[in-house]
Amino acid sequence: RRVRGSMLLNRLKNKLSNGIKKKAKRRLLLHTSSVIRQEDKRYSPIFGDPKIVDLQDRIIRVDQAGEFGAQRIYDGQLAILGGTDYGPVIQEMRDQEQKHLDTFNKLMKERRVRPTIMTPFWDVAGYALGAGTALLGKEAAMACTVAVEEVIGEHYNEQLRDVLETSPEDTELRRVIKEFRDDEMEHHDTAIKHNAEKAPLYNVLYNGIKLGSRVAIWISTRI
Repeated sequence: RRVRGSMLLNRLKNKLSNGIKKKAKRRLLLHTSSVIRQEDKRYSPIFGDPKIVDLQDRIIRVDQAGEFGAQRIYDGQLAILGGTDYGPVIQEMRDQEQKHLDTFNKLMKERRVRPTIMTPFWDVAGYALGAGTALLGKEAAMACTVAVEEVIGEHYNEQLRDVLETSPEDTELRRVIKEFRDDEMEHHDTAIKHNAEKAPLYNVLYNGIKLGSRVAIWISTRI
């Protein structure tokens, strides 16, 4: 009887222990789900803070457009210079832009951000700019890279400040912007090392492309 009583007591203890563990797991799951829902709501077009949602929409939209445009510029340059000694350098930069573009495409889907309606235009304009500067020579292609990447680097710095002021807890967006800014500045420095400043009419190319890049950013942020 004592043995049976002990066995029954152990069974009761085990059931009680398992019941407590199951309840604890359910509470943890409910808490985690609640936190996830609250985090999702921050970026939801319906439930999120309008200021935060508007800022993150603008940032992701314009950055996706910028990375797409940069990729198309390098596509145009590769079409002309792909078989030269500058080809591998341009290809490496183009591959990084693809990584950037894939990341922003993913963020657009996750945060339900629409792309700019100017995408078809940037498709053609970016390729034309890349091919056109490459036709002027290797140095002119590098001058184009210097101008574009300098503007993008400055723009990413402005975005970092905006995110820190309005939503410092958005570590994912901050990390992405910082990492990609550093990549763009590396492209800028690479182009300088490959004789960008020796391009014919360098100042005209440099300033003209910078102006065009700033206009493209302004437009893509808004429409």
